Amino acid sequence: MTDIERLASREVYRNPWMTLREDAIRRADGSAGIYAVVDKPTYALVIAADGDRVRLVEQFRYPLGLRRWEFPQGTAPDLQQLDPAELAARELAEETGLRAARFEPLGQLDVAPGMSSQRGWVFLATGITEGTHAREPEEQDMRSAWFTRAQVERMIRAGEITDAQSIAAWALLLLSGR
Repeated sequence: MTDIERLASREVYRNPWMTLREDAIRRADGSAGIYAVVDKPTYALVIAADGDRVRLVEQFRYPLGLRRWEFPQGTAPDLQQLDPAELAARELAEETGLRAARFEPLGQLDVAPGMSSQRGWVFLATGITEGTHAREPEEQDMRSAWFTRAQVERMIRAGEITDAQSIAAWALLLLSGR
């Protein structure tokens, strides 16, 4: 038996990017409860590296009401589940116009495991060539630029990069010895 048993589940909300469900549960001690879960498809985050430079994107993040710098990342449309490397190539090209010859998996991240089932893969993209982006309507205000490693680390320390997935991906990159 797991620590928490799902007894019943009902979908509360759905849109093309996520679903919200409410589960009736029984805890390990036998008590009943309710758990709300945000279900989102697997995402890919890409650290595109060209020598000492990495590519970031900046966009307005509506829930925060702020523009934020982060690594290119996203999910497939309409709640599709794609192969993580295929998704990484798609997101990189869509948001930046960059194409990569190689995608090396660096690790996996859980977004907010206390409330969401979403998991993501982090990739290092190398062998970069420039191209034209194909941004979605929600990404039309996006900017994309190259930054040195020193600049990225300064931006993280200064609070200019606050996206948890981007900071965790940076840690995976450093742990890989790259």
